Amino acid sequence: MPFRSGFVCILGRPNAGKSTLLNALVGEKLAIISPKPQTTRNRIQGVVHIAKRSGKGGGQIVLIDTPGVHKPDSSLGRKMMVEVREALEGCDLVLVIMDATRKLDPRDEFALDLLRRTGAKAFLILNKVDLIREKSKLLPLIEDYRALHDFREVIPISALKRKGLDTVLEKIVEALPAGPAYFPEDQITDQPARFMAAEIIREQILLNTSEEIPYATTVLVDSFEEGERLTRIAATIYCERGGQKGILVGKGGQMLKKIGTAARMQIERTLGTKLFLELFVKAEPGWRDSRRFVEELDWRRQIEQRMLELGNQGNEDGGKPGRRPPQGSTRG
Repeated sequence: MPFRSGFVCILGRPNAGKSTLLNALVGEKLAIISPKPQTTRNRIQGVVHIAKRSGKGGGQIVLIDTPGVHKPDSSLGRKMMVEVREALEGCDLVLVIMDATRKLDPRDEFALDLLRRTGAKAFLILNKVDLIREKSKLLPLIEDYRALHDFREVIPISALKRKGLDTVLEKIVEALPAGPAYFPEDQITDQPARFMAAEIIREQILLNTSEEIPYATTVLVDSFEEGERLTRIAATIYCERGGQKGILVGKGGQMLKKIGTAARMQIERTLGTKLFLELFVKAEPGWRDSRRFVEELDWRRQIEQRMLELGNQGNEDGGKPGRRPPQGSTRG
């Protein structure tokens, strides 16, 4: 059997379980997760390496997690939908993941309309089936979705409980064309450590704050100095108003300390080194509607800017700071 490979886009509404599925299939935490909608803001690649077995040629699946499909009302929302559309371009297969506990509504149709425009093969992944007590209710739901689109496969799973994932991987490999490995066997993502660190910090904001705070905040890494035993990171948490800044810092700096401590422990596990983490908080009014600011959040753009800076400086050490902590920020 030939070696099979290809790019597989995970598409769905907010909170359908896209990032949970990505992490479960790859076997590592690559995408942050929270109960709040629109946690994922960028497309994230995860690589699954399928070993050769008796009668099987092996393969490589490049999964692309995407932001939840929604109708945007800000520059940030529009950028998220650009991420979705770019992920769909040229993909070999689309996994349309739907929450099996929710009934069909117009927002599902919006996601399926994006799928139809690609013309790509698609599987329907019905997630969270572990929450359905009466399994007989799945059959009418499957028929409803099949009436809307000609899915090649319909696979019920629980990404959280890791049920049905072997079937998903097997069916994906069968659907992919014969092709080369796009990544080395020891690589599971294309994300730089700087971006992953920023996302881990943002995840702790999502988990530890409520109301509008999670949606009004973002994180940019100001400096990243990686050593053999110690990594030093300085990052800025941006919010939109002074009141939000006060909540993020907390009384006596306790909230910022809580966020920083939890993020530091997780980043240490990810990097495999001790970490010195320095956090700042700054109010940037209306940043979600600022196209310039939103574009700066794209880590691919950040890499391009960093390489340009290094070229201008004649400095090949990529670990030195690319940005200075902003003036007027609060340190934690």
